[in-house]
Amino acid sequence: AALVVGTSAQSLTDVLAANNGTLSSLTSLLSANSELVSALSEAQNITILAPSNDALAAYLNSTAGAAAATDAGAVAALLTYHVLNGTYPASAFTNSSQFLPTLLSNSSYTNVTGGQVVEARLRGETASIFTGLLSDSNVTVANVNFTGGVVHVIDKVLTVPQSASNTAGALNLTSLAGALTTANLVGTVDGLSDVTIFAPSNDAFQAIGSATANLSVEALSSILTYHVVQGAVGYSSILSNTTLTTVNGGNVTISIVNGSVYVNSARVVVPDVLIAGGVVHVIDSVLNPNNTSAAPPTAGATTTTPAFPGASSATDVPFTSGVPPAST
Repeated sequence: AALVVGTSAQSLTDVLAANNGTLSSLTSLLSANSELVSALSEAQNITILAPSNDALAAYLNSTAGAAAATDAGAVAALLTYHVLNGTYPASAFTNSSQFLPTLLSNSSYTNVTGGQVVEARLRGETASIFTGLLSDSNVTVANVNFTGGVVHVIDKVLTVPQSASNTAGALNLTSLAGALTTANLVGTVDGLSDVTIFAPSNDAFQAIGSATANLSVEALSSILTYHVVQGAVGYSSILSNTTLTTVNGGNVTISIVNGSVYVNSARVVVPDVLIAGGVVHVIDSVLNPNNTSAAPPTAGATTTTPAFPGASSATDVPFTSGVPPAST
């Protein structure tokens, strides 16, 4: 069915009713959350990312969707995550990433001050939304105006960002997940608010395997906490040449070199993985709190200063014994 966009703003209830053929499933879901419907109907300056009927059907047929459907708190969190705090018409999307706050502020699901965010940017001419576990969704119908703001219809249900440890496991950062478990840091890291985590890939841990073989829990904890910055969520859009103090107490140096972001000598290879407490950037080498002078390549160079001089690679990926592989 064609979506009724209209030129004059209608109430949210009227917009949903007029577009029943496309948004009836969302209307039904909202009807079970009367307090939220009332709040949204009275709200001003918001953007609703409205999953289509097909999007909700696919979600409810998934394992995650089936689990969430039986949990009223999870449903409420999911719905509020689809509401942006601000009016963002299609013209507000650009080729650069913007991290837009949502109405999801329930501390059971997020530890980000000001509300959990979505990443919004253009891919070609398509407005896209990126959420937890690097999930993406596209705007299929834009700029359905209502009295409180604007509705965009999207083709996938958004993924509420998960804990750091769950995200690490799901995205095959299994060496990091195992290291956090070995160092008894899972609960600590997952509980942090407004956090930026620089997460070494499995290859990064394997490359210094000889240096990890006999680490004490204390030494491993020192290394891991050197990868965590608390108090500022460093999305890629705001990272610049600067130094940041880590939970370890030592500083890391952020450098922008030829468009790439470096943390000491480690390069960010996957930016902006949204998590419940902030953001993760995947890096290609492990940071060393005892070698803070490790730096990115200088002009004309092709290699960086190693953070762990003399370390050699391991046959097996460290810390992954007993850690289940990421599901595909």
